[in-house]
Amino acid sequence: MDGTILIADDDRSIRTVLTQALSRAGCRVHATGSLQQLLKWVEEGRGDLVVTDVMMPDGNGIDTIPAIRRARPDLPVIVISAQNTIVTAIRATEAEAFDYLPKPFDLPDLLSRSRDALARRPRKSDLAPQFRPVQTIPHAEAAEVADRELLLIGHASSMQALFRLVAKVLNADLPVMVTGQAGVGKSTIARALHEFSDRTGGPLVVLTPADGASDTLARAVQEARGGTLLIENPAGFDPAAQTRLLALLEQTDSSGDAPRLVSTAGPDPQQEMDEGRLRADLFYRLAGATIAVPPLSARRDDIPPLARHLMARAAAQGLAERPLSEEVLAELRGQDYPGNVRQLENLLRRLALTGSGPVTLDELREMPGQQAAPAGQGAAAPRAVSRPSGGGAGQLSASVADHLQRYFDLHGDALPPSGLYDRILREIEVPLLEIALDATGGNQLRCAELLGINRNTLRKKLSDLNIQVTRRRRVM
Repeated sequence: MDGTILIADDDRSIRTVLTQALSRAGCRVHATGSLQQLLKWVEEGRGDLVVTDVMMPDGNGIDTIPAIRRARPDLPVIVISAQNTIVTAIRATEAEAFDYLPKPFDLPDLLSRSRDALARRPRKSDLAPQFRPVQTIPHAEAAEVADRELLLIGHASSMQALFRLVAKVLNADLPVMVTGQAGVGKSTIARALHEFSDRTGGPLVVLTPADGASDTLARAVQEARGGTLLIENPAGFDPAAQTRLLALLEQTDSSGDAPRLVSTAGPDPQQEMDEGRLRADLFYRLAGATIAVPPLSARRDDIPPLARHLMARAAAQGLAERPLSEEVLAELRGQDYPGNVRQLENLLRRLALTGSGPVTLDELREMPGQQAAPAGQGAAAPRAVSRPSGGGAGQLSASVADHLQRYFDLHGDALPPSGLYDRILREIEVPLLEIALDATGGNQLRCAELLGINRNTLRKKLSDLNIQVTRRRRVM
């Protein structure tokens, strides 16, 4: 890898690690903790690539990208950030950053993306340098508000993949279906697709199964012209309403101001279609692109920052400001949340309503529906999947039994959707493979030996389950 890389990060340790790694890879590196210094280097014509943090003492790295592009339109910029929200991913995409990486990131991943950026840009010798005065663009107040209010926070790879996909389809001319369990934030993502798109000046009209009357559907489609029509749970509309809705949508296709279609659905809309609850033609009309939102149990490491955000939000709404200790956050991380983010938010709001001062561990455990976290799930537990320590298969079997019983209880007198056997096996298989890969540093041969399966079998499972494998070193 050949080129000069400009690094801007206020964390000295990150600057040191990146400088050493990129230098060993053959690059020349200039590192600074100041955006003003970075812009000075850009003005002077230095650098073939910029790697910048977002939150800096003298400005915002994303807001600086337009200034960099005015001075050097050819200079690619990679954004790294601990602000792991959908807003950050969208803003980096809108600013035309070459790439965006959340912290902590994998060092080999950054090296690979830096190599791609250097390979794709024109060399400075082929371009006339453009030296223009530049200044840091102040951080947009509206974006700061969105960062505080938006509940879409997550460093988990599944959430970062979701953020990237949202940014890509934000202004694409195709319908989007957001799928996932109840309470994961499907409606929040669906609304973000409108609020952050170029249709934000137009209307956002929401349709629910309760709006299935013919005149209501027609009025909603008409009112949504030039904006976004959000259809909540299309499988919940009765068959006649689905037919009317499909006909109305097809009638608007020929108009120049047809609404953007965004819908929300359960975790398996294909099954809803197979069972006859969702018309196949309506499904294909709405699912131009599908965004699957992971359950909270699949991204436990996101629970502490999400809990802090939710508690701060409750305080901003007039409830008690109650700090969360590391011990309490570890306990929250160890809980199961069949109600997902909505359940976590309700729990924290109850804590804000019923007490004052720092939340105590005993107080949390006494809340209705809470159970003590299994041993080994405190602050030192490094995995994203909860596991009881000690006790062997007996405790694991009991934990699975408890989880399944809660799942059945959620459906009351009704049975869960069919296909439960395969769904449960998939839910167990994915974290098992991910944890085993993590424990073996991404070495597939060692992982296969650890699991006691053939290496080819492991590769097929990783491919079928869309599990990415990297040998990585984490950079905090």
